[in-house]
Amino acid sequence: MAAKFDPSLLQRNKAKTLAFLLSNRIMLHPFHSRILSGAEACCAVHGWDVVFLSYNYPLNVQRDQLHLPKILDRRDLIRAVIVAGTNSGSLIELLEHEGVPYVALGNNIFDPPPLSKGDLVFSDETRGSSDMTRYLISLGHRNICFVGNSRLPWFARCLAGYVQAMEEAGLSPRNSNVDSEDDAQVGYIATKSLIARHEPVTAIFAGNDATAHGVYKALRDCGLSIPDDISVAGCDDTVGEWLYPSLTTIREFPEQLGKQMIELILNRIAMPGCESKQITVPTELVKRESCKPIAVGAEPIRKKAIHITS
Repeated sequence: MAAKFDPSLLQRNKAKTLAFLLSNRIMLHPFHSRILSGAEACCAVHGWDVVFLSYNYPLNVQRDQLHLPKILDRRDLIRAVIVAGTNSGSLIELLEHEGVPYVALGNNIFDPPPLSKGDLVFSDETRGSSDMTRYLISLGHRNICFVGNSRLPWFARCLAGYVQAMEEAGLSPRNSNVDSEDDAQVGYIATKSLIARHEPVTAIFAGNDATAHGVYKALRDCGLSIPDDISVAGCDDTVGEWLYPSLTTIREFPEQLGKQMIELILNRIAMPGCESKQITVPTELVKRESCKPIAVGAEPIRKKAIHITS
């Protein structure tokens, strides 16, 4: 359900500026920049401004080792914080401890603590991944492998949806995991390892589009064709339309995430004691050219792999 707030509740004599805090990500990251775009558009409608802050910190530190950007101490200038990027539960704990009103992208938080002074917005990657897996199964695929870095929370959420759909279909989940934060490298190494092990596979489900890009490169290096030899699917719809063949993927709605974050935080500013909320934005399955039906009883791509070296 969309967050709603009453603009008349806001105090007219205070600054109307929010901070968009992008943690541990480059400024032009395609997904998070679109969240910022949605947030700015919503702020403009309500007469608010947004200040962009880039913030990098180790994800394994404790709350008392973190220091917020000094401008956030100026409550007369910055009324609240929109937290995007990749974050630890320690940052959320610090915002709670300091009493800073905030809303955060829930998908990218490691070990989020209990909330009392802030809200979370999620993209429904888990359900979207289940939908994608069921789609691949409907095409006749049974040997489907998930590729990603399950140590990272957004990959872990996609993996959970994939596992759920596979188990519901009576199939064995398979995960080719690479511990790297370079998404394309994750896709490339995981796929080359999968092929080198001569594992039967007819479809690869990558945890995001950038990872799928690495899958494409690995398969082509191995002399395999998409989708004739192996179907490939992704998640987030950031670059899938520009790959060849165009990528079947899960479309997320980052601009809508940004809008929902603004609605929630303005509501919290208007009513500081309101109960913490969590809103989930649905996803959409986008069918493109990278997936094709497989004939019942068709042999997985294994014989060709015997002649391939990693």
